[in-house]
Amino acid sequence: MTAKISYSDVEVGTELPAQTFPVTRATLVRYAGASGDFNPIHWNEKFAREVGLPDVIAHGMFTMAEAIRVVTDWAGDPGAVVEYGVRFTKPVVVPNDEQGAVIEVGGKVAAKLDDNTVRVDLTVTSAGQKVLGMSRAVVRLA
Repeated sequence: MTAKISYSDVEVGTELPAQTFPVTRATLVRYAGASGDFNPIHWNEKFAREVGLPDVIAHGMFTMAEAIRVVTDWAGDPGAVVEYGVRFTKPVVVPNDEQGAVIEVGGKVAAKLDDNTVRVDLTVTSAGQKVLGMSRAVVRLA
């Protein structure tokens, strides 16, 4: 696969389509099984509170993975992402109800680089709080 977006069609400031990702306790249990990360802060409310958290929280790597989907969906090829990094700023708190939490992600082309690559800056929030900071991806376009 190759990116479906052409480098020549993109300008600094181009906005990627925003997306929202629901997260429930069931989502976290499935992710724990797939990742092998069974830390109780991700499924045990009593334990999470005992260690000072407000409630069960989503896995940081899960949050990071959901956020990059905005970029991979836009580019049309997950392999187009050549670099990706974030800082974890706040946890995604996932209450034990039917709604759970929502991760909201938006992105914007922040720079056109060499070799048909662009830097995309992501804004990632949950419950009105920024949960990932310095969330940036370098993407190779067609």
